[in-house]
Amino acid sequence: MKARVNHTTSPFRTLTMSAAVALALGLAIPAAKVEAQEPRARGSATLLEEVMVTARKREEGAQDVPMSISAFNANQIDALKVRDLTNLAVGMPNVALDDVGTTRGTANFSIRGLGINSSIPSIDPTVGVFVNGVYLGVNNGIIFDVFDLESIEVLRGPQGILFGRNVTGGAILMNTRKPGEELDATVRAAVDGGGDGGINKYLMGAIGGPVTDTLGLRLTGYWNDDDGWHENQFDGSDVQAIEQKMVRGTLAWTPTDRAELVLRYEYVDIEGDGPVAQSHTNGLGIPGAPFNAKRDSFDANYDLVGEQSSETDFFSAEFNYDVDFGDGTITALYGWRESEGNTVSDIDAQPAALFHAPADLIAEQNSFELRYNGQFGNANVTTGVYWFENDLEYHERRDLLGAALPPSFGGLSFQIQDGGGLYDVETMAFFAAVDYDLTDKLSLTVGARWSSEDKSAEIATLALNTNVLDTTATVVTGQPVYANPLTGTDTRCNIVYGPSCTLDFKDDDSWDTFAPKIGLGYDLNDSTQLYASWSRGFRSGGYNLRNTSPTAAPGPFDEEQVDNYEIGYKSLNDWGRLNAAVFYTDIGDMQREVNLADATSGVVQIIDNTADATIWGLEVDGTFRLGDNLLLLASVGYIDASYDTVRFDLNGDGVVDSKDKDLDVPRAPEWTYSVGMTYDMDIGSWGYATARINYAYRDETAFTDNNRGFILEQDILDAGLDFYSNSGHWVFSLYGRNLLDEVKHGGDTQLPSALGPVPLGGTFSPLAKGRVYGAEVTYNFF
Repeated sequence: MKARVNHTTSPFRTLTMSAAVALALGLAIPAAKVEAQEPRARGSATLLEEVMVTARKREEGAQDVPMSISAFNANQIDALKVRDLTNLAVGMPNVALDDVGTTRGTANFSIRGLGINSSIPSIDPTVGVFVNGVYLGVNNGIIFDVFDLESIEVLRGPQGILFGRNVTGGAILMNTRKPGEELDATVRAAVDGGGDGGINKYLMGAIGGPVTDTLGLRLTGYWNDDDGWHENQFDGSDVQAIEQKMVRGTLAWTPTDRAELVLRYEYVDIEGDGPVAQSHTNGLGIPGAPFNAKRDSFDANYDLVGEQSSETDFFSAEFNYDVDFGDGTITALYGWRESEGNTVSDIDAQPAALFHAPADLIAEQNSFELRYNGQFGNANVTTGVYWFENDLEYHERRDLLGAALPPSFGGLSFQIQDGGGLYDVETMAFFAAVDYDLTDKLSLTVGARWSSEDKSAEIATLALNTNVLDTTATVVTGQPVYANPLTGTDTRCNIVYGPSCTLDFKDDDSWDTFAPKIGLGYDLNDSTQLYASWSRGFRSGGYNLRNTSPTAAPGPFDEEQVDNYEIGYKSLNDWGRLNAAVFYTDIGDMQREVNLADATSGVVQIIDNTADATIWGLEVDGTFRLGDNLLLLASVGYIDASYDTVRFDLNGDGVVDSKDKDLDVPRAPEWTYSVGMTYDMDIGSWGYATARINYAYRDETAFTDNNRGFILEQDILDAGLDFYSNSGHWVFSLYGRNLLDEVKHGGDTQLPSALGPVPLGGTFSPLAKGRVYGAEVTYNFF
């Protein structure tokens, strides 16, 4: 194992403060010296803009890329009032961007039926998230509020050649804004609410531009203080409160016409409540005890509000150098990210202390990519090497059966389990892709990626490290006395902060993978193309850091391989754009976290290669100009997902048979669709307004592999009204989200009928917000 991280205050925070001073001094340019800027697109016009994307590691229009992409530029992100990625959760065909809710901010994204249902930090995603080209190595803490972004790109289907591991479903690329050639500055404030809780306040701003002819700086700040949308019936308090602070500094230096260096540093601090825990009748028909909510309600009654806190430092350095060889560009990209977080969650979701779960996670990653892109006659060539390293320290505690003790014991836990582990990942990869124009209309794409990955794990199994309260000794000493029945001593521990737990499992393994792609593109005319492709993606093998079962080994489980066959159509015209695709996906060694109720530990989570499966489907999306002032947006997605072979007892009846094979594949909703309209109107000499309304639907979908846990269908109605001043300075907005007040759960974990001697039943189903109304004002200084 590698040496553990030394957790000290980041020097990059000082760098960011220095950048702020430099901005204040260097960008304090009198308004008279600022050249007139082109007016920014607003209203419906923003939604017709073609977005520049980097899906093929080079900048090009989204409609020119022969793959399924949903892309949004800075103006569109603002127009749609996107706060975080979950705001796009049901608006794209066959895409679900959900927060699991167990540990808030943990991505459980699914694209084309490939998704996960876990908050375990060693679980690799099916949908990789990249910020400014840097892959984020854990799912935890990556759903954060977005501001001052240049673009968001959602790539559907395996992206294994250019983006590597853990993109079997697709990839999400988020790019922050760089300083431009002219000074710009924006301040925005917003307030919203709508639930039984309090008010949610936002304040954000950005300033950037040239300091010298070769140096540009940009500073972005963000603050959000949310009192909480929900009310906890346990004591009437507002819950789901959170405060988030972010500062980001960007430096762009172009010492010559050929060279560009971009340095970015971001610091994020988040503090707030734990998840809003709801218990409702579980898949076996057992209601929660003593409290049981209606599944389609926002009712919650739990004794421990819990907490979450995290700090993240994120630095990247990108160097681009233009060369004569192939009139190309060499890019070197380094990324470093360290995050430290603590959470406490009420898993029993009851007004009694039965199952509480504190957890600690420290993750540090480093990555480096060196690539080249150039043009040789009819061939566009992209090739490079990639290195990635990720080190995790994870601790989880389960405080169990406190309600089984008399009140005189002051809320102590009768039983405590500690576990977690140390986890190291190292990846090396080589990749190459060629896009070759066979004729003026026909192009061929071929590419491949070879990856070698090493993983090592040291794990403490929770069920093997159980301490029980000695009630007699506790009464005598006046202090809680715990002992492990196996050793007779107190073995409570914390892997992250010490004393360290006994690590009962140690192992390492490696995987070598070859991922190819072959594709054809054909231009029907200047505005329309057809494409067809076969591509392969893979999801890493690994280990389970939340090993609860005393008998199931925490790994290694093998990697998952996905082969995708796709035919698509893309068209861009004066009337708008229309895209469509049909796909067939073959999944080998499907990697799943099987989530099972357990009377001893509450929940057991086993990670294994459970099955082979097939998913086929279609998706259509378009933006259509119905008039000078009226725009229609629509999409539809369909998925047919089924198991081919099953190698795990998914339904828990003791045998692997056709009943397991007939279960629904989790996180694969059959239908998703959306329809929306925007309308522009003049409001006199002051400016004009844009009204928008959007309805999106997503089918009910299985959450657990045994199908006892599921997520309700979603009917999401959003609306808004924006007022733009002709000066370009002011934007006043009114908006509403989830106006039908739909209940949405991050997950639906099944709880046992009894935990030890105490009746429990029900579920742990974290609640998302319901109906939200808000107002926002933006001022653009230049």
